[in-house]
Amino acid sequence: MKEIMLLNKIAQVGLEVFSPDMYQLSAEAADPAGILVRSADMHSYDLNPALRAIARAGAGVNNIPLPRCTQAGIVVFNTPGGNANSVKELTVLALLLASRNVLGGINWVKGLAGQPDIAKQVEAGKSAFAGQELLHRSLGVVGLGAVGGAVANAALSLGMDVMGYDPGLSIDAAWQLSRNIGHASGPEEVCRQADYISLHVPSTPQTKGMINTRSLSQMKDGVRLINMARADLVVEEDIKQALDTGKLACYVTDFPTDGLVGYKNVIAIPHLGASTEEAEDNCAVMAARQLKEYLENGNIRNSVNFPDVSMPHVGEARICILHRNVPNMLAQFSTKLGEIGINIENMLNRSRDEVAYTMIELRNQPPASVHDALRAIEGVIRVTIY
Repeated sequence: MKEIMLLNKIAQVGLEVFSPDMYQLSAEAADPAGILVRSADMHSYDLNPALRAIARAGAGVNNIPLPRCTQAGIVVFNTPGGNANSVKELTVLALLLASRNVLGGINWVKGLAGQPDIAKQVEAGKSAFAGQELLHRSLGVVGLGAVGGAVANAALSLGMDVMGYDPGLSIDAAWQLSRNIGHASGPEEVCRQADYISLHVPSTPQTKGMINTRSLSQMKDGVRLINMARADLVVEEDIKQALDTGKLACYVTDFPTDGLVGYKNVIAIPHLGASTEEAEDNCAVMAARQLKEYLENGNIRNSVNFPDVSMPHVGEARICILHRNVPNMLAQFSTKLGEIGINIENMLNRSRDEVAYTMIELRNQPPASVHDALRAIEGVIRVTIY
């Protein structure tokens, strides 16, 4: 019986992926083989030796200690695209809120409660909340993954002129983009040409603070900035200065912070990007399936710290090895298994930066000594026999 720890409330449809005769799901598992998590902060979490994988029901993994997990041979999964439609819809709303002072108008109308002849006052005062249309305005989308690509396509249907920039655009993501989306040569081109800019990139050392005094100075006066990705993509003080000078007409973010909540022309949404029933269900099922497949067969898909590797499990046994990406590892595995008298039916290896993953399919069950023999090879992080 494998234990799965639930660090957050996970949609029931996701939990149903696990057979009750094989898995025990609990918020207080003593030695979990896997963890399902959404937003719980795991940086101070004690990674027990039995823990083999963490699946996050969402795209961002800032709440998970990736370096420690990698060192311990713990595979971390996320669910790219699981909440894409939900975030896309909220981004479209953000574009509209940035264009039309709907929120200001609504709050003003609330203040008219109990006064006589409200309809007349509305007609007299509505001009203070006039805005602009999205039609024929230019939108620059930075990051064209599952969410950014969907936003770009949706903006086209609203009549906007759309360009995008993503140096790491995958082939699969590119196939989803409309041919009418322009391709910017770099973020500088997006800054120079766009009336609206929407951010859809993860928080990395390269992207943190990407919206700053320098990048803002390259933008049009009165640009509207949408950030549905991560709070630290922008430098708060630089955003404030741009709002004060009119360089930024509006900043809409799904990540409220102490420095920006209540600031003029800032619309702060309480992190609602993935807060729909559909998105929570999609991410829960996706995370659960990935975790289950790894725990049962060793196949990896949508890992953020190890390479994606999978192959059919057709033999009697399978050895999966997480190891350092250094020369001569495969030769050592083959030699060691040969010394024990084990014939390899099939082998698959993939690497990712400094780590790698090797799957070895066997015709027969290996002796128990194989685990320790392979684990003793320098550079091996974890060995699992299925």
